[in-house]
Amino acid sequence: MSDYRPRMTDAGVRPTHTVSVIDERGATRQVEIAGELPLTIRVDGHEIVTLMTLGTQPEMLALGYLRNQRLITEIENIESVRVDWPTESVSIQTKDGSGEQLKEKLTGRTVTTGCGQGTVFSCMIDGLYAVKLQPITLRQSQLSRLMKSLAPYNEIYRSAGAVHGCALCSDGNVEIFVEDVGRHNAADTIAGKMWLDRISGRNKVFYSTGRLTSEIVMKAALMEIPAIISRSGITHMGLNLARDLGIIMIARVKGEKFLIFNGQEHFIHDLDSL
Repeated sequence: MSDYRPRMTDAGVRPTHTVSVIDERGATRQVEIAGELPLTIRVDGHEIVTLMTLGTQPEMLALGYLRNQRLITEIENIESVRVDWPTESVSIQTKDGSGEQLKEKLTGRTVTTGCGQGTVFSCMIDGLYAVKLQPITLRQSQLSRLMKSLAPYNEIYRSAGAVHGCALCSDGNVEIFVEDVGRHNAADTIAGKMWLDRISGRNKVFYSTGRLTSEIVMKAALMEIPAIISRSGITHMGLNLARDLGIIMIARVKGEKFLIFNGQEHFIHDLDSL
């Protein structure tokens, strides 16, 4: 397996800002608010998209976005990833100069329900049903252990609110956790980390604090993750897509309570009934 890594900047910024506010008693207080920065992704000088992000891991976000959109399929073809905050951009240089050829792939853009409006290009959808997910067995005890493992996370949310968190999990443990202003950005950042470090999603679980929409289901499938979990709800299109792709979908998780929307045949109830 290749261990190649593109040349990359490390240009993450502080995710929150301190501001003065007046509380309900008329007193002045110092509180934290979430950052929000535009980041334009360019490949070989060609503009792809502008994302609104916290900016904590912009290189991973750019890589994951390109991977999940199927705009670049081989990380070995990426020469460098360079973030320049003064111009609010990240420049990806490919080895073969294929950025010029992306124009055709950028047709058929769909604006999704992602926080801050996500985008899905036709090439992402075209490759979706070619994905062959390997089913896993998920136990109730694993789900319970996972939710307890997630409790210490969400640091930015506890400090400032206004963000979503996503996690890559395995056997009840958290491997990667990312917060951003939109759950689709957090998912793409995880995808970038997985791509760079050659982490397989085949035996993993994807967790989101936000709703499970069709876009999130797509991203999980393209990361080859066979199970998705959320403390929030789902959409009908997201459910239909999970059924089509054979993804375990569990949502409205609160404490030990949850609802299995799809994949109940792969779920084992191994805890006493509540």
